[in-house]
Amino acid sequence: MQPLIDWLQKFLDSSDRLQSELSERWRLHANRRTVLFLVSAGIVVTAAYLTMIQPPRTFPVDQLVSVREGATLSEIAAQLREDGVIRSPIAFRIVVTVLGHEKTVHAGDYLFKQPLDVFSVARAIAIGAFGLEPIRIRITEGATTRSMAIIYGSQLLRFDPQSFLEKAKPLEGYLFPDTYFFLPNATEDTVIKTMRQNFDLHETEIAPLVASSSHSLSDIVIMASIVEREARNTADRKMIAGVLWNRIKRGMALQVDVTFLYTLGKGTFQLTMTDLRSDSPYNTYVNKGLPPGPIGSPSLDSLKAAADPTKSDYLFYLADNHGVTHFSKTYEQHLRYKRLYLGS
Repeated sequence: MQPLIDWLQKFLDSSDRLQSELSERWRLHANRRTVLFLVSAGIVVTAAYLTMIQPPRTFPVDQLVSVREGATLSEIAAQLREDGVIRSPIAFRIVVTVLGHEKTVHAGDYLFKQPLDVFSVARAIAIGAFGLEPIRIRITEGATTRSMAIIYGSQLLRFDPQSFLEKAKPLEGYLFPDTYFFLPNATEDTVIKTMRQNFDLHETEIAPLVASSSHSLSDIVIMASIVEREARNTADRKMIAGVLWNRIKRGMALQVDVTFLYTLGKGTFQLTMTDLRSDSPYNTYVNKGLPPGPIGSPSLDSLKAAADPTKSDYLFYLADNHGVTHFSKTYEQHLRYKRLYLGS
């Protein structure tokens, strides 16, 4: 009997050991399976992120991205892929569909300030987060259309400087200088329309002065553009406008240098005798009367000065080295002031 009992005990002990070994092997294999699963999942997630989710290296930061009106979701996804906004059109379409906007994406221009993943891009286009913020642009008094083209062209992404010059040149002087707020996708047509409307608005303010003067609005704008360059305060502008109108009335040439800034880009001390004898219609030494058009965009103050100048008998003026303007009735007095204040 005892041998049987001993055999059963050994059998039970062997069974316990086998069960323990099997349990340990299962535990070890389970850990390996878990690790293998996690590694595989990590590889899949990483591959998905690299190929479908993360922003492309060529993501168009601070560039306009257009979503065409009426385009299908597939067409939009393909265009975004071509523009370097997303990596995977399929991923984009899935995200937009999950968001419930597959048929309600917002067309228009988008501006991204930093690279975005496909989830953020899809959400922006799904809800119409265009990212367009108004840009503050200052056009100073006296600015020409050439300088405006440079200023706007450096800040507005859909602005065509050459097209602007062609369209704005006939409106020289009639695009009002001011501080403007334009969206980054504003075109040259939008700029011209806005600036011209601003001029028309201010024109109503000087309309009574124009009506009571003996000059046309066109002549007043030309005179104001000259006065804008010749003086920096209201009193001098009104006095200089009066002097220049007096010279025209007397049949004298205006002999102002600022018109050469418009045509040649040269100031008073850069002009040569050849420049002064040139046959340009803007040469106010050779040609009497006003030049054929404005030489820039005058301020409201200059427009008022040209329309309502200070009456006087003065025919000459000069500014000394301190910016003080001296007026003369005769050429002899003018020469005296030149020697006194300018040493010439």
